[in-house]
Amino acid sequence: MTRRQLPSPAAVPSLAERIEILSSKRQEIIRPILEHPREYVLLSVRAMAKRLRTDPATVVRIVRGLGFASYRDFQKHLHDLSIAFATSLDTMESSGREASMPAYIREALEQDLKNLHGLKNSLDAARLTSLAKRVYDARRIVLLAGDLASFLADYLEYQITLLGLPVFKGTSAGRIAHLVRTVNNRDLVLAISFRRGLRQTVEGVHLAKARDAYCIGITDTYVSPLARECDEVFLASVESTTFGASYAAPVALVNSILAACAQYRRPQTLAILKEIAEEQRKGFRWYTV
Repeated sequence: MTRRQLPSPAAVPSLAERIEILSSKRQEIIRPILEHPREYVLLSVRAMAKRLRTDPATVVRIVRGLGFASYRDFQKHLHDLSIAFATSLDTMESSGREASMPAYIREALEQDLKNLHGLKNSLDAARLTSLAKRVYDARRIVLLAGDLASFLADYLEYQITLLGLPVFKGTSAGRIAHLVRTVNNRDLVLAISFRRGLRQTVEGVHLAKARDAYCIGITDTYVSPLARECDEVFLASVESTTFGASYAAPVALVNSILAACAQYRRPQTLAILKEIAEEQRKGFRWYTV
C-alpha cells in the first residue's frame, strides 16, 4: 500500500490552503476550527454550528466546499489535525486525571503497545524492500531531523555507516541547508518529524525536492507537511499519555528499515559483520574482566 492509494500528498492541499478557497464570510466562520481542532473534533454538526454561531446547513456546505464528501470525513480530518497539533500539555491533561500511579504507568505502557500494534498492522514489507534498494542505489543518503527526532537520525546514521554506506546527517537548520544544497536525483533524503512538523526539517525536504532528490518521510499522520512534501511516507504513531511523545513505534520502524537494509545484501552485510566481530571480541573499547 502506498499512501492509502491517495493522490501524491504534494498535490493534496492542506486544510489551511482549502480554507482560502472559501468566501471571506465562510473563512471567518470556520477558521476557529483550524486554530483549535481538539475543541471541535467530537462535536456533532449541530453542536459545531452552535459553537460557531451559525446553522448546521451552513456548516455542511462549508465542509463540502472544503472538499470533504461528508461531515464524518471532515471529523476524521479534524482528528488527525488534533493529533498533529497536540502539545505536551494537551496529552498530559487528556489522561491520568483519576488514575492511581500504577494504573497511570500501565496506561503509558499500553499506549506504547497500541502504537507498536498499529505499526505492525500497517507496515508493508514490499515498501521496505523498495526502500532498501534505494538506500544501496543512492549516491548519498541524507538524514534530516531536529529536536527530539535527532536521536533517531543519530541512530540511523550510526547503523547505516556500519553497513559502509555514504550517509550524512543534518539536525540543525544550517547543517540541513548546506546538505540539501548539493543533492540531486541520485540522492535519497530521509526526513523525520512528527505532529505538525519542525520547520527546518520540512523546509529542508522542500529544497531537496526542488533539486530532484527522492524524499521519504517518517512521521505520524497524513496531515503532516512531510506527507505533502515527500515522495512517500512511513507512519509511526507517537501518541502518548504523558507530556512527551512516545517514540516506541518510530524506533521500531527504524529498526525495520535497518533489518531490510541488512538483509537486502546479506552476503555483503555478513562480510562486514565478520570484521566487526573481531573488534567486538578483542577491541580496546570493551571492558575486560
